[in-house]
Amino acid sequence: MDNWDRNKTILLELLREGENSECADCGASDPDWASYTLGVFICLNCSGIHRNLSGISRVKSIRLDFWDHDLIEKMRKCGNRVAKKHYEANIPPFYYKPRASDCVVLKEQWIRAKYEREEFTDIVTKLQKSVTSGNRVGYLWKRGKHNRNFQKRNFRLLEKEGLILYYAKEDEEPKGVIQVSGLNATFQPEKIGNPNGLQITYLKDGRTRSMFVYHKNGKLIPKLTRDYAKEGYMEKTGPTQKEPFKRRWFTLDNQDRKLLYFKEPLDAYAQGEVFIGHSEYGYNVIEGLPPGLKGNKWKLGITIGTPERKFVFTCRDDQDLKEWIVAFKEVIFKPMSPQDYTVEATLRRKQRR
Repeated sequence: MDNWDRNKTILLELLREGENSECADCGASDPDWASYTLGVFICLNCSGIHRNLSGISRVKSIRLDFWDHDLIEKMRKCGNRVAKKHYEANIPPFYYKPRASDCVVLKEQWIRAKYEREEFTDIVTKLQKSVTSGNRVGYLWKRGKHNRNFQKRNFRLLEKEGLILYYAKEDEEPKGVIQVSGLNATFQPEKIGNPNGLQITYLKDGRTRSMFVYHKNGKLIPKLTRDYAKEGYMEKTGPTQKEPFKRRWFTLDNQDRKLLYFKEPLDAYAQGEVFIGHSEYGYNVIEGLPPGLKGNKWKLGITIGTPERKFVFTCRDDQDLKEWIVAFKEVIFKPMSPQDYTVEATLRRKQRR
């Protein structure tokens, strides 16, 4: 057996060991590329991002390129588990790690933070703790709540105070002040129509407020992001189930266990929201509509049971129906947090009045 075949056999054996069987950056199965400078196995999509990390990462195909003995030894000594221990030593609990299905912008933010800036290594974390100010300042293009146009706004992230402030003009008071602790931010390139689009959601005066922004260079705030379980159009009827079905945009938030619905996807405020508790409290999802009920344009139904009432929706097609049912089940069977129990108890007190 020549060196080419022997080294390729060793690589394929390493690929089957533990964490090497998934992409080191997005978790995609069966990665067929590797960064031989970093010693990690990665998928095709992430390898394209690694090529742009000049002087940091050099990639090769596991099956198509030649690997000499020194590079094989590098991969043997390192691998995904060892690299993860170094580059992901101190990831903040609120930092969203992208998955294989996420957009390229989110993956690139993650890969650059991990390898280029080394934000999560022990050394960098110790340095960050010695700095008193964790502030970030920059411009984002924000969609207006009423005029729907995107306008340039100055944003300031005050990490020590746990606040985000934004200004229409530099010398004026802030137009908005947002508590980071109650904030969710998720990448929304398709929804916003910009590859660097971000949706920021938070509570304002007891209502869920959505803010849509983008950055021209993609320099967003990745460590505040998480994904929604599912978004999309469904039709809904009212509480008596006699009201006409109307099409609405729905967002299912797995973390806060909320189903929010909007007239349009980029509306600032939801028309309503439904708390989705655990199955042990009587929450369930059933495929189909109640007897005698028919949808408007869409006929495939979903019924969500809660202790208060049943919510009835219809979906566009069979694939959409299945995806919504899976997403609802993930929330309904997910263990509840202490905050979730508080919300559930509050709802039950209201029902007893």
